[in-house]
Amino acid sequence: MALDVYKEWLGIPEDQRPPDHYQLLRLVQFEDNADKIQSNYRKLNAHVRKYATGQYMDESQALLNELAKAMLCLTDAERKHEYDAQLGREFDEDEEPGARPPIEKILLDQGEISPQQVDDAKRMHENLGIDMRDALVQLKAVKADVAARALATSMGLPFVDLAEMIPDDSVLDRVPRSMVKQHSILPLFVDEDDDVLLVASVNPITADAEDDLRLRFELPIRQVLSTPLAINQAIAKYYAPGARQEVDEVVTSSKKKGEKAAQTKKAAKKKPAQKKPATPAEEAREQKQLCIIIFCMSFVAAYLLDGFVIDSDTYLDGLSLLAYIALPSLAAAVCYATLWPRR
Repeated sequence: MALDVYKEWLGIPEDQRPPDHYQLLRLVQFEDNADKIQSNYRKLNAHVRKYATGQYMDESQALLNELAKAMLCLTDAERKHEYDAQLGREFDEDEEPGARPPIEKILLDQGEISPQQVDDAKRMHENLGIDMRDALVQLKAVKADVAARALATSMGLPFVDLAEMIPDDSVLDRVPRSMVKQHSILPLFVDEDDDVLLVASVNPITADAEDDLRLRFELPIRQVLSTPLAINQAIAKYYAPGARQEVDEVVTSSKKKGEKAAQTKKAAKKKPAQKKPATPAEEAREQKQLCIIIFCMSFVAAYLLDGFVIDSDTYLDGLSLLAYIALPSLAAAVCYATLWPRR
């Protein structure tokens, strides 16, 4: 008999099948407190993880994915609004999603920062060109995870703690390490219910990175936020050297262009490299170097002539001295007349 993980692990009654996101996370229906949603998710995630390495490893992984999808939906303001409407929730006009407050206002309302710290962060933001989240963290006004959660709320995106989530290996294998490091992203898994790819990032994903991912998976992208430290640690863990086979850097849509460029590059390599013509200054320098070498070799020639040709018992007699003077002088004269550069 198959294990009923909903009942045995989560305590969900049998009449709630399939459980909706609120039942799955053991929340009251239409719970709006994001902290409560995150708290319940963390508790249930830790409980289900106890079975991740045992007999029910596959069941555990599947349920962990369900919990993550439910949490991500209920902490995304727009998606939660749509999901609640599907469950029959009726909204007042003032409950419709509207303009989101900036990160500093969220942190002020939460009592995490003071007005003075907001002013200091704004000055740093204007002077250094960094965003408010990084300014607040660098000023040590808030911790990185608190700032990241506030930024996620400000952008209407879910926040994820990557230590509580296990990415799908088949998804990781399709994105090269160089790309995730360059854009500070981590592909998580494909949400088969909505046919979208979940991607964790530090900042909003750039258009180029989003296009690349969309073409690799042929699916739209849904973004979630995490802290820079969590992203870097996850990349180091899941993309450790030798941990997975690197995929091609070129995506499907530009494959032909890439092949053409590779062929052009290969053909260019086969062509012999043409040496650039020397400039007048380079020619003059080479001529001077040759003259100096010839002049030095004339002393070597004089030494050999004195030692093996001139028969003399006296050191540096007349003939020897003549050889040491005549040969270098002759060499200098010839070099000056024929090789030494003229202005």
